[in-house]
Amino acid sequence: MSIFDGIRKTGFRRGPQRLLGGISGGIARSVGWNVWLVRLIVLLSFLLPVLGIAAYLVAWAVTPWQDGSIPLARWLGRR
Repeated sequence: MSIFDGIRKTGFRRGPQRLLGGISGGIARSVGWNVWLVRLIVLLSFLLPVLGIAAYLVAWAVTPWQDGSIPLARWLGRR
């Protein structure tokens, strides 16, 4: 079992209501919040020096799409 299989088993997916990467939509869907509220919180987190943007980029790279594919796994040549 790879780390990517473990990520897929969490059940967290990018939200279908996405503007860019779908991370905020996925978070909103999993916690039951309004997607625009989560987007605002994510944008406010970008005000934190480096941390906000870095955390978003890491989340984007390892969060599965609706079909279960993970961008980082694709880049590393894995499914």
